[in-house]
Amino acid sequence: QVQLVESGGGLVQPGGSLRLSCTASESGVVSQYDMGWYRQAPGGQRESVGTIRFADNLNYVNSKKGRFIISRDHDKNTVYLQMNSLKPDDTAVYYCRATRGILNYWGQGTQVTVST
Repeated sequence: QVQLVESGGGLVQPGGSLRLSCTASESGVVSQYDMGWYRQAPGGQRESVGTIRFADNLNYVNSKKGRFIISRDHDKNTVYLQMNSLKPDDTAVYYCRATRGILNYWGQGTQVTVST
């Protein structure tokens, strides 16, 4: 059973930045799975933030107008979500997900709050 642990969330002022991390419990997961970031705002549905694919390294961030960047470190078995120019609307619980075929693992989430 793969475990994913997110970290790096917290309270940040509008316009600020945060970098979230997601570390997998098993070696090679970040290199061999599609790694995605999702978020769920209070009262809202979970939505995709972006994905980095293992097969072709395609890196797609869903309509964040260049504010968010996904990257990964194979040696650390960790995927990152760099978030810049944060807005109050970015407030949510952020989740990491690893998928490969029928395999599907989620992290427990990390809270990001953008507020003055």
